[in-house]
Amino acid sequence: MKTIQYILSVFGLLVITSCTKDFEEINTNPNSPSTVQPSLLLRQVIYDFGENMSYEGFVAGDLLAQHRTALDFNLFDRHDLKSPQLGGNPWSVFYVNLRDNEIILNQARTTETNAVYEGPALILKAYMAAGLTDLFGDVPYFEAFNGIEGTVTPAYDKQEDIYLNDNGILDNLDKGIAAIEAYSDVIPLEGDILFNGNLQSWIKFANALKIKHLLRISDKVDVSNELQALFDEGNFISTNSENAIFNFTNTDPNSFRLAQLRIGDFNNFVLSETMEAILNDLNDPRLATLFRPFANSDTNEFNGLLNGIDASSTSIALADYSLASTAFREDTSTLDANFITAWEVHFALAEAAEKGYISADAQALYETGVALAFEYWNTELPANYLTGPAAYNAPGIDPIEQIITQKWIASVINGYEGWVEYRRTGFPQLRTISASLNNDLIPVRMPYPAEEEALNSENYAVAATETDNNSINVPVWWNE
Repeated sequence: MKTIQYILSVFGLLVITSCTKDFEEINTNPNSPSTVQPSLLLRQVIYDFGENMSYEGFVAGDLLAQHRTALDFNLFDRHDLKSPQLGGNPWSVFYVNLRDNEIILNQARTTETNAVYEGPALILKAYMAAGLTDLFGDVPYFEAFNGIEGTVTPAYDKQEDIYLNDNGILDNLDKGIAAIEAYSDVIPLEGDILFNGNLQSWIKFANALKIKHLLRISDKVDVSNELQALFDEGNFISTNSENAIFNFTNTDPNSFRLAQLRIGDFNNFVLSETMEAILNDLNDPRLATLFRPFANSDTNEFNGLLNGIDASSTSIALADYSLASTAFREDTSTLDANFITAWEVHFALAEAAEKGYISADAQALYETGVALAFEYWNTELPANYLTGPAAYNAPGIDPIEQIITQKWIASVINGYEGWVEYRRTGFPQLRTISASLNNDLIPVRMPYPAEEEALNSENYAVAATETDNNSINVPVWWNE
């Protein structure tokens, strides 16, 4: 009876107040502001994107890269990418955070006291846009991210234009650096969980991204002069203390998500046969850093499984395969959400030097990258590692393969980076999966999600036609 009386009283209040001249004031919730402080939004964008893409990296990116494999709920691991299960849904992660980042950018450009946020927001926009288009190819970009004031059915833009046009990836990195260099006020950058407000670190971040993405499009565009200038200037992320990362913790809500989910979800993912073979061939101690011996082993051995089993007809005993190490569940304080690191930059520069894009010592850059990658993963680099099978000039192995293989190893849970680099270079050599649902082909792009066909149908139809009905076997522009 009290509940009914309460509802009636609220209804009566609403009827009365709806007729007053103070309607707008009364119906404004003081605890739900119409605008958000850029410091809070910056923290939210960085954390939400990093946390979500680290989870995606474990449950989807690592499957495509063949770092690990799934025992069940594994249509994605069998390369039915249009039927994601435990992961494989990064589209909304990109668009939600690009939208929120656009709010920061607009606030920075319209409110003088927020001007400090313009450079970082432009750099984040370039970073996330690059990740988006590298996965999907042509995507809504120039008309997207601002649905409140713009169109909610944006056109799909060509990847080449997203990379190279005004307000595209490379242009926004340059504009982000210029905005930071032009900033002369003393209002600090708050909410920055990557660099604690250090604007010079954001410039190094932007230059590291320029190196990465210039190299990514180097088969389509002559990037030598730009890469050489970046290398000569040296103002990029070069040590692990400068990495664009934030740390997970061992407690909710900031621990790695696989530590928070039920044990059955964690136990669904085991060492891939591809990863096991590559690490064993290199005598690489990171096998024990990234994975744990399988339960049925009496001698602390590791055992991987070929990707893409048919779970409906294959009986698998979990105790016969190696799970991810304690770093991914019991002690996630050792994990980072990784935006870009010094080892990735050094491997990119080593590749650029080996291919003649820059004048530099490719072997020295490679060996520094390896040392940084071991340090990043809290593993001691063996004294003979760089003179054995992992040597830069190991007999019968292309140095480019050595560079990309080392980058691939270190990129565990780093979104989809291992798979992207495989698509770009063909290294390392991945295996034909056990029960492919894609005619034994390794996919070369992510498919547009079903909701795009429903909500942006006219523009989706054009993009689908360009990709052979949204095929996962049609390469993106820089990989054609």
